Amino acid sequence: MPVFPSLPPDLMRERLAPPTGRLRVVIDTDTANEIDDQYALAWALLSPGKLDVLATTAEPFSFAHHLPGLRAAEAAMLSGKDYAEHLVGGFQGWITRLHKQGRGVDDLGLCGPAEGMEQSYHEILRVYDACGIPPAGRVFRGADRYMSDGETPIVTEAATTIVDLAKSRGGPLYIAALGCVTNIASAILMAPEIIRDIVVVWTSGYPTDAPHTNRPSLNMVQDLPASRLLFDCGVPHVYLPGYHVGAQLKLSLPEMERFVKGRGAIGDYLHRLYTHNPLHGMFALDDTARRTWVIWDIINIAWLMNPAWVPTFMTTSPVLDEGMFWRKDIARHMMREAHDVQRDEIFRAFYDALPQG
Repeated sequence: MPVFPSLPPDLMRERLAPPTGRLRVVIDTDTANEIDDQYALAWALLSPGKLDVLATTAEPFSFAHHLPGLRAAEAAMLSGKDYAEHLVGGFQGWITRLHKQGRGVDDLGLCGPAEGMEQSYHEILRVYDACGIPPAGRVFRGADRYMSDGETPIVTEAATTIVDLAKSRGGPLYIAALGCVTNIASAILMAPEIIRDIVVVWTSGYPTDAPHTNRPSLNMVQDLPASRLLFDCGVPHVYLPGYHVGAQLKLSLPEMERFVKGRGAIGDYLHRLYTHNPLHGMFALDDTARRTWVIWDIINIAWLMNPAWVPTFMTTSPVLDEGMFWRKDIARHMMREAHDVQRDEIFRAFYDALPQG
């Protein structure tokens, strides 16, 4: 079993304190997963007075873990027999929309984690280009698979970069974790001593007092060994629940037209992403012009930019059990957790960061 250093209480409190000044940042992201990572990355890159983005690392992603459940649910629905709701679960609406479009589960063409990482790597490059920032020496490929256990790291450019930057001097390294945490967990396993010098700011899952399973969280469910390691290893961790904290960060098409489109190459690129959202097709969504979309991962950048925009409290790090339920233990190490967002202030600051005119 890996052995991790135990941070003295004073150092843990110092690392978890709301940050001030210009911060050293790594952004670890599954950028091609949908559209929210691009907004978060662009905001960070366009805010050099506040965030010194030292590196951006590509995470793997895949929706393929849904396929067994989707196929079983589709078979039950097509059987012509009465089916028990538990056989279909939350997939019924998704499958019904696919069938309405003349498609089925096997038409989804969901990529695997290696392809997802490679797509994310190239999407990061496009965001850098649209922001007018050279990516050379700043963008790194990450893991092409998920961890097989909580003890064996996946050694990549991304994980090595995280270790190297954590060991460099200049204050704590904040890691904005916008996807699954494979790269970050691997870096911690490669060099456990870095937990003294990093702060992981991760968005995923439900609040730790919620009674629900965290299986709906893509960021958490893809790599369970990495997710558990993050809560168990004692690294300073700012946990930003997606449900239903980050879920408040919705944008509408009229807002995109009014405040983002035409704001430089990056504004036009983000507008195009909004109107060509890959998840609209994957989930077979229609009437998209009247739908809002959650820009989930912007919450990480918001907390780094101004912690008052993402109110948090101190608590103990929970156990993530085999069913992906939370188990609280007041004897465990401390972490910081978000409980709300100042939605309007966050988006106003994001709009202000875009090129003017």
